[in-house]
Amino acid sequence: MRRTRGEHVFNVFNILALGLLGFTCLMPFVHIIAKSLSSEIYVLAKEVVFLPKGFTLNAYYFIVINNQFQKSFTLTVSITVIGTAVALLTTAMTAFVLTRKDLPGGMFIALLYIFTMFFGGGMIATYILYKQIGLIDNYWVLIFPACINPFNIVLMRNFFESISPSLEESAKIDGASHFRILFKLILPLSKAALATIGLFFAVTYWNSFVGALLYTTKRELMTMQLYLRNMLTAIDNLMDTNSEMLDTLATETVRAATIIAAMVPILMVYPFVQKYFVKGIMIGAIKE
Repeated sequence: MRRTRGEHVFNVFNILALGLLGFTCLMPFVHIIAKSLSSEIYVLAKEVVFLPKGFTLNAYYFIVINNQFQKSFTLTVSITVIGTAVALLTTAMTAFVLTRKDLPGGMFIALLYIFTMFFGGGMIATYILYKQIGLIDNYWVLIFPACINPFNIVLMRNFFESISPSLEESAKIDGASHFRILFKLILPLSKAALATIGLFFAVTYWNSFVGALLYTTKRELMTMQLYLRNMLTAIDNLMDTNSEMLDTLATETVRAATIIAAMVPILMVYPFVQKYFVKGIMIGAIKE
């Protein structure tokens, strides 16, 4: 079918508009990269825009050997990996239970989860609760609070409900338990949903800032995002290694390099789950 002239004009307009929007979104990122790779003299003179000048990797070398950066990076990787695994397990199990038609009060329980999407106990009440159960200044306070996300549970439940009930009925006839059905049948068929929701959780844990700020005071529990915040507000307090090298670097360059170093790991995850992303969002959204 041939397109009309109006459709061609509309497509060209869309391409130009979306390209311009994408370029606008990328400009800050490109500017930060250019600044992180530029020498001190050009950064201080504010001559760096989108291309690095006086190319150097000294800023990246500096942050890599920084002791606090290493600790924060390792902690955040640990939180992201363990937190995502725990969150996926709890989300899958909760969603599976909510798909049971014979669950007493199942609709009421589902409404309780949805209720928490709109209303919460408040920051002070949450802090008091965490203090009473011993989570303040505890490694697990950076993991447990984000394990359950009502939106992800609803998404996973819809995906589970899109799987043919006949498969589960056949497994029950063969004597399979609920745990066996979930782990041997349902989850292997839900790779798209698991990849999508896993990406959501991974990004959440990697970008964790408020929880670390409110519920931790120990430097060994400083996440990458909290470290970046401290870098931006009090960089001199964190430059506790290799002061001689710092004399040849602009603080703006170090900040930019730290931001890029913190972003790259989570960006590298997306290409591996991108093919599941759209499928995981759409499957289960439409019922026949």
